Amino acid sequence: MIPVRDTIPCENTPVVTWVLIGVNIVIFLLLKLLDEPVAVQYLHLYGLVPARYFHPEWAVALGYPPRNYLPFLSCMFLHAGWSHLLFNIWLIWIFADNIEDVMGKPRFLMFYLICGLIGSLVHLIYNPDSQMPTVGASGAIAGVLGAYFFLYPYAKIVIWIPILFLPIFIQVPAIAFLGVWVIFQLYEAATALVAGQAYMDVAWWGHLGGFVAGALLHRFFLLSRNLPGDR
Repeated sequence: MIPVRDTIPCENTPVVTWVLIGVNIVIFLLLKLLDEPVAVQYLHLYGLVPARYFHPEWAVALGYPPRNYLPFLSCMFLHAGWSHLLFNIWLIWIFADNIEDVMGKPRFLMFYLICGLIGSLVHLIYNPDSQMPTVGASGAIAGVLGAYFFLYPYAKIVIWIPILFLPIFIQVPAIAFLGVWVIFQLYEAATALVAGQAYMDVAWWGHLGGFVAGALLHRFFLLSRNLPGDR
């Protein structure tokens, strides 16, 4: 199932949403212009490598700058490949504009970054020995999905079911689509945990951490006129 769009109109121009999409695309394209070894080095320096914080001696020996916490933020604007980038910016395009609408631009940007930071922290806790750079806006996007889940539970999400690439579209409530998304993240995270994997190539726990952060914190970022009691 591939989400195509939602049915909630946006009342204001989602400038921050567009800027976030643009920044992610530009950074990705700039890295693509670099030689592959240099690009990989940048991913290690500015992606989130959990082991560098839990094993500082190992990190210094490999050349990671000590006491550098910028990757908690910078990892949100890096992506591993085209499919990773396109899927993330597509989710931002569908869901973020409505959240920006009810929070306003500065509050939405703060909310987005905080959810991303919490997602990074949760991933760090569950994968302390991982030497793989974690990149992507997924934790922050998950926070947006968490807010959307509670603010627009009965909004309709248009889904494309790619059976033989036929144009088969259905509408499902956001609470159902996002509920399935959460169950999938839980399944993958729990499976990896039970299997005792040393690390995961996808930050499933980071996704869940971002979603829970968005679900719990979104109300504190709403403009006063958009508080549930004021609607």
